[in-house]
Amino acid sequence: MHFYDGHFGGMHFIWIAILSWIFFVPYGILYQESKKDSPKDILDRRYAKGEIAKEEYEEIK
Repeated sequence: MHFYDGHFGGMHFIWIAILSWIFFVPYGILYQESKKDSPKDILDRRYAKGEIAKEEYEEIK
């Protein structure tokens, strides 16, 4: 049998896809968890959107 004459060439893509998935899925989950907003970031965003007044912003800050 000739396994490397082109008949099983597509199997390499499957292994590459599986190994890529094993690496990138945990990396993506960890990256999202470390990117959570701090309370100050949330407060700044709410003030920028106009959801809270300047006085309320200064009081909470």
